[in-house]
Amino acid sequence: MSGTRIIIIATLALAAVVFGVTQFLAATPQAETFTAAEVATRIKAEKAELKAEMAAAGTPYEPGCLPNDWAHAQRAYPYGRLNHEEIREATLDVQARRIGARGESRTSWQKRGPSNIGARVTDLAIHPTNPNIIYAAMASGGVFKSTDAGASWDPIFDDQPVQSIGAIALDPQDPNTIYVGTGEANSSSFSWSGMGVFRSTDAGSTWEHLGLDETRYIGRVLVDPHDADRIWVAAAGVLFGTSPDRGVYRTEDGGTSWEQVLSVSDSTSAIDLAYDPARPDTLYAAMWERVRRLNSRRSGGWTSGIHKSTDGGDTWVELTNGLPSGADVGRIGVSVCASDPGVIYAMYCDHPGYFMGVYKSTDYGASWTQTNDGALSNLTSSFGWYFGQIRVDPNDPDRVFAMGVPFYRSINGGASWTEVGSSNHVDHHAMVFDPSNPTHIYEGNDGGIYFSSSSGSTWTKLYDQPTNQFYAIGIDYLEPSRLYGGTQDNGTLRTATGGIDDWEAIFGGDGFYTIVDPTDSDVIYAEYQWGNLYKSTDFGYNWYWGLSGVEDERTNWSMPVVMDPSDNETLYLGTYRLYRTTNGADSWNPISPDLTDGSPGASYGTVTTIAVAPSNPNVIWAGTDDSHVWMTSSGGTLGWTDVSASLPNRWVTRVAIHPTDSSTAYVTFSGMRWDEQIARVYRTDDAGATWTAIDAGLPDAPVTVIAIDPDMPEFLYVGTDLGCYYSRDEGQTWDILGSGLPPVPVHDIKIHQPTRMLVAGTHGRSMHSIDLDLVTGVEEPAMHGKIISDLGGSPNPFNPVTAVHFTLTRPASVRLTVHDIAGREVRTLTDSRRIAGSHTVAWDGRGQDGTPLGSGVYFLLLEADGERETAKISLVK
Repeated sequence: MSGTRIIIIATLALAAVVFGVTQFLAATPQAETFTAAEVATRIKAEKAELKAEMAAAGTPYEPGCLPNDWAHAQRAYPYGRLNHEEIREATLDVQARRIGARGESRTSWQKRGPSNIGARVTDLAIHPTNPNIIYAAMASGGVFKSTDAGASWDPIFDDQPVQSIGAIALDPQDPNTIYVGTGEANSSSFSWSGMGVFRSTDAGSTWEHLGLDETRYIGRVLVDPHDADRIWVAAAGVLFGTSPDRGVYRTEDGGTSWEQVLSVSDSTSAIDLAYDPARPDTLYAAMWERVRRLNSRRSGGWTSGIHKSTDGGDTWVELTNGLPSGADVGRIGVSVCASDPGVIYAMYCDHPGYFMGVYKSTDYGASWTQTNDGALSNLTSSFGWYFGQIRVDPNDPDRVFAMGVPFYRSINGGASWTEVGSSNHVDHHAMVFDPSNPTHIYEGNDGGIYFSSSSGSTWTKLYDQPTNQFYAIGIDYLEPSRLYGGTQDNGTLRTATGGIDDWEAIFGGDGFYTIVDPTDSDVIYAEYQWGNLYKSTDFGYNWYWGLSGVEDERTNWSMPVVMDPSDNETLYLGTYRLYRTTNGADSWNPISPDLTDGSPGASYGTVTTIAVAPSNPNVIWAGTDDSHVWMTSSGGTLGWTDVSASLPNRWVTRVAIHPTDSSTAYVTFSGMRWDEQIARVYRTDDAGATWTAIDAGLPDAPVTVIAIDPDMPEFLYVGTDLGCYYSRDEGQTWDILGSGLPPVPVHDIKIHQPTRMLVAGTHGRSMHSIDLDLVTGVEEPAMHGKIISDLGGSPNPFNPVTAVHFTLTRPASVRLTVHDIAGREVRTLTDSRRIAGSHTVAWDGRGQDGTPLGSGVYFLLLEADGERETAKISLVK
């Protein structure tokens, strides 16, 4: 293979699979077409062959890590690491804005689906006495609740600052009390980090933050069935690098304070917890040594193992009698049978990620034997770090489920195993039994939630979960109700009617760019990972390979493909250089040299974005993952100019060109700021000769996409890792776009000009749309008003008292309140008429009832005659 696609062995291997499929298709006559199923079958066969070869060589096959590394690489470039403090501060800033925007008249986002496909579920919980009430934790879509046994679902966590969820638990004594551990712990860098633990005491209507921010990713939360104030948390810690915050935490005062009761090393996560519900002092903690770097993964080590406590976590002993040990012990899952707590099951994977075995104890962990688990040898493929869940029926110690790519059931205590749920989506992460009838089971995987009423023998898919993770989206110009998009693990999806619950998969793999010919809706271009582009001329029923003439060379995980706005037969794609077709992808020719620095390093050395000027098709812009921005005004015939000398050294996410002025363009960047004074959005009015930073007012977070209003180009729209924002003045100021969209990553934005509809593709909450006529026609938001200035506290941080200060430019009716990071109003400091000038109000760190509040971040919200301003303040004790 001649092209190096990325720098890790597993990714090179999958690139070989893709190349093999490409060669297979290239060797067939171009007129020959393939159904999506035929292409998928070929890919599956190639992968199976590769897995066998790599297994023989002892090399891990890790398809799950590929999108993960892509997501991390663009945010970590060029230093190979994330700035978690910057992420936290940006998240708090957005939460402050959202609190300040409450009550304002804003245009509402409309849900566009899909709600019938589903995406990754990380945990499930069920009400102990009302089985109609179920809670689902989503990888990047928040928390959903059903009150009708899964027939319908509603989000209940949208007002909170983070939407990546790792674990959920109910208080057995008061199931209206819910605990949520944020940050998905499945070792996927598409798992955004969390902010600790949140609690609701009213079945999800309101929430409060309980701390543990530094744990980042949480694998399990347990609540003592006999003492509601005692809670345990399994904390995985940072995904990339090491962290002293990994381990098991316990609170004995309902979350007011936490103690780290088990810490093995800064490389060892607590990934699972289980207890004897009758005697919760008996705890089992699965510890997992894992260190991940930009270009490597170590998912096992000597410190991986199961630890037991018989005193609620005060002391621990590692269990060894019959369990695996050694340098290659990887992720572990553990489960205790509620009706027979001496029976414990543990599932082990190794480093690099192969299944090791299911082990069983019948004496509370004193000794273990491996079950007859030969049938499970391919349970986790070779990426066991992504799984690690095992569940035993609470009433039957012989019925146990092992979860991986497929999942298996034993009904005889592990003497034999049978695959179940073969019609379910693959990649299984969550399971919960109905306590009143354990033959009723809910199961969560990368395709949503399924239900069984037969102890797992048969399954029914549940719907109404708008949680898909889009990479890129498209709109049918002639039929704008038809929306398209490429998703993580669910292929290319489409609605042909505009409904939210009738979406269908039309192409496999991880889906990316999708283009519908604006002159013929039957002509569709779609791709799967590593730039494998196909074309359909019959509305997506059959496909043919669309890369004739494109050499085998470096491509990004998400290869950019765009259509010339003035010529539907002309398209461009980017590898490490640009290619053009003028005959609808029948053939391609390169039109640029290598636009990158060459060899992959912290980036892939590939083109990430392309734009063609609507007013002049000879003007083409391109950006790369190693910070270069290029333009040509000759269609590439007279060469390219690198215009990025004064731009930051960050991954370029998007370029966009003014609809009528081809010299005016915008470029956006991913990445962390660290100590550098860089922006993430820039504008040029002279074809890149000079640039102006225009992101003042945006959250300090990666910007993934920018779109220019084609009718009112002073209006700009951006998608970020923390939602959607817009500017009405060419980027001088920015505001939250609309209401009703939670702070989830927005990876793509498309505008349908004739209907003035903007559609956002989110990574966790499917698609949403908003009416731009309503956006551009509303008055400027009050948060840009002229009354309030200088809102803050001094000292800050403070203990025990701070002076809250603010200035009014004119007399106004003022209301000053304090909110916690969950958005709850905890104190009113003043509600009165105030004169113009400077004012000071003291706050003693207490709530409205006089109770001292815990340490943490709080938000001041000042309202003055309809204008709102927020400020962050920290109470330390």
